[in-house]
Amino acid sequence: MCVVLIVVAALTAAVYSQEKKDSTAPPKIMHFGDLKWTPIIKGCDLAAVAGDPDAEGTPFVVRLRCVDGAKIPAHWHPTDENVTVLKGTFLAGMGETFDETKLTTMNVGNFVTMPKEMRHFAMSKGDTIVQVHGMGPFKVNWVNPSEVQPPDAPAATMAKPKS
Repeated sequence: MCVVLIVVAALTAAVYSQEKKDSTAPPKIMHFGDLKWTPIIKGCDLAAVAGDPDAEGTPFVVRLRCVDGAKIPAHWHPTDENVTVLKGTFLAGMGETFDETKLTTMNVGNFVTMPKEMRHFAMSKGDTIVQVHGMGPFKVNWVNPSEVQPPDAPAATMAKPKS
């Protein structure tokens, strides 16, 4: 009899724990046009979608928007990085230096998890938007900071032929 009561109590607890809980916070819809884009490197902007990417141990969602041909030099993050391609083509590679021969193509809907501290680099093909989510803080540590082009860097000019 005692065993039956314990089983009934356990089942009752399981049923009640699955009941709908009233949340005090309404859902937050983020419209694409409301995103606040900030230039981070030449050809790429970042926008926070949800959460605080700088906060320790809290979930966040950001979007990275890059123009065609934008290159993201080798870098790493102190936490896992989860990336989903929303628009365009995102090419990602692993290693300490940017190497186009190591790039793997990711099309719309593709997803990758970059483990924390994994050295990686990327490039966009066409105008590209990726969504990144994880647990903060979201920090970018450049492997070779001298390879990073600031957002306001002038466009590369072609060398003039010698006469």
